[in-house]
Amino acid sequence: MNSKYEPLFSPMKINNLEIKNRFILEPMEGTNIIDGMGPAKYNEKVHDYYIERAKNGIGLMIPGMILLKSMIGNKWAYKKEKEFLKAKPLIDEIHEYGSKVFFQIGCGWGRAFTMQSTMKKILDSKVLKVLAKPLFNFDDLLVAPSYLPNRWMPEVMHREITKEEIKEFVDAYAKTAKLCKDAGVDGVEVHAVHEGYLLDQFTTKYTNKRTDEYGGSFENRYRFAVEVVQAIKKECGKDYPVSLRFSVTSKTKGFEEGAVPNEEYVEVGRDLEEGIKAAKYLQDAGYDMLNADNGTYDAWYWSHPPVYMPLNCNLKEAEKIKEVVDIPVVCAGRMQPDVAAEAIKEGKLDGMGVARQFLTDSEYIIKIKEDRLEDVLPCIACHNACLPTYHYKGVGCEMEMSALATQGHCALNPRTFNEKKYQIKKVENPKNIAIIGAGIAGLTAAIELLKRGHNVVVYEKSNELCGVFQAAAAPSFKEKDKQLIEWYKRQVKLLNIDIKFNTKIDDLSTIKADEIIVATGAKPRDLKINGIERKVEAIEYLRGYKEVGKDVAIIGGGLTGCEIAYDLALKGKRPMIIEVADDILKTKGLCMANSSCLRDLLKYYNVPIYLNSTLTEMNSNSIVITTPDGKKEFKIDSVITSCGYIPDNSLISEEMLKENSNIHLLGDAKSVGNLKTVIWGAYELAFSI
Repeated sequence: MNSKYEPLFSPMKINNLEIKNRFILEPMEGTNIIDGMGPAKYNEKVHDYYIERAKNGIGLMIPGMILLKSMIGNKWAYKKEKEFLKAKPLIDEIHEYGSKVFFQIGCGWGRAFTMQSTMKKILDSKVLKVLAKPLFNFDDLLVAPSYLPNRWMPEVMHREITKEEIKEFVDAYAKTAKLCKDAGVDGVEVHAVHEGYLLDQFTTKYTNKRTDEYGGSFENRYRFAVEVVQAIKKECGKDYPVSLRFSVTSKTKGFEEGAVPNEEYVEVGRDLEEGIKAAKYLQDAGYDMLNADNGTYDAWYWSHPPVYMPLNCNLKEAEKIKEVVDIPVVCAGRMQPDVAAEAIKEGKLDGMGVARQFLTDSEYIIKIKEDRLEDVLPCIACHNACLPTYHYKGVGCEMEMSALATQGHCALNPRTFNEKKYQIKKVENPKNIAIIGAGIAGLTAAIELLKRGHNVVVYEKSNELCGVFQAAAAPSFKEKDKQLIEWYKRQVKLLNIDIKFNTKIDDLSTIKADEIIVATGAKPRDLKINGIERKVEAIEYLRGYKEVGKDVAIIGGGLTGCEIAYDLALKGKRPMIIEVADDILKTKGLCMANSSCLRDLLKYYNVPIYLNSTLTEMNSNSIVITTPDGKKEFKIDSVITSCGYIPDNSLISEEMLKENSNIHLLGDAKSVGNLKTVIWGAYELAFSI
């Protein structure tokens, strides 16, 4: 092991409990051992996931939050003792590998309640509201410290929670913690003075306007959190470890307004001075660990940092609270092992919080220990599978039903939560398989097919791997995307995959193979506009094939167009976005943490955005667009088109597919999607042959 990583492998103590190393698996939606959305229920589906990670050396595991009172049915978790005891065999098995487990328990979202469009329809109908009450009692769900607007649908208001209800939650925290202790769980984590959840809303002035003992002064605003830990300690004993999920600062400018990195702003929530004070106050109240980050649901990208956020984005604030407390401080948020190890060595931090990287690569710790970081499948902070909760104009907090079933999984690694389904077993009768296209889809299929014992040849028309993803990874803020490309290159080398570069296939009948996989990707949509020949297509810009000037119009406000605008702004250019829809980033499955961060960055860089607008004419040094206010002309040096893509499947017809069961369309050539659809599709196909 490289000596710089040694601090990560030293033991630490939380209260009197020894943790064998400094790696903490952070809680994520979909990783719950006890599922609390409905009445509390043991989730047997997560067994293999946790055992796989225990085998690979995680010191402390914190599964996803258990709601004290279920969202569906409004049932108290502490009344489901048998479900907690069902978890004991899994906890015992995890202990056999030397890992410890804390269950995270929480009182819910408050104004951040995940209000969906369908729920709003129920809420607006007196009849449906009554009929739905046994499942969704909105009077119970739509609470907050004060009368406040919902984060996702501000027209929906939350009532002020009563003192009696607060006492019920304090009691529920204690009783639920006792169930955890009785099930062999090593400690609990209180969720949360963090991320703008209900308990956090009590602590911040902009969300707490109460005039009773739970509002006003610093002590009153933190009273709820203090009463919770005191109640748990009374019920479970002072030696039972209690961690607190804690956002040091809120990074919030106002309702639905976050502050991007390095922005000068007025904090409406918890600033650093109060965060430092609160850390000491909460330690003295009885908390044994602070599991730290930043942010609220109004600045969600600090708590769930996407690709646009810096690596180690929350560390600076976590180090500040470590200066005033004696209990362990853990930091999460795109943490990198070299930086975390150095902070631990210097006494500025105690633990490295890791969430999504453990979804992507279960062997992450082993590979660090063995100096094999180049073999780590990197998390690229896409949220495509782990948190595909989307939000844009006209919708609330939405998730497609197909995505809900796999929330908490990984776009890059379908084996996560499918460990048995995708277990590598050699086939009895290897086949000769030809793959047309060495993009992400084709390479993923090739890797898995080769591991299973098939013979694979990949035909690639260019002289490089990863296809269009080379363009996606081009911007400076895509460092992890670039690592992913290097990972694929390394797999090709390690597996000695036979790739025929600079080989364009025009006729499938020339290919001699048992199975043919067509993974030729997608091609840009054409625009039929006067002067369009002067445009630069998005991929041409991203790959550096064509230069652009200072003032640049981007046609299309989808994810690629907005990322290009941000990239141009970082380079000191003056981009503008023209979007035909009523909002930018209207993509189902694009996590709101990602989209809100990108929106706020575009605001920060003063990028003009024209909605409900179309490009109607391109001239040598100007464009004309049609807006709701009429036609407008702008002097422009360059135009970049980013108007979406369509499958490039010209090699094969629907009729050929029907007549030839050994020919398969894969990835964007089948249906344009994202890395999740491309990679998951490749796994499904590779394991079906």
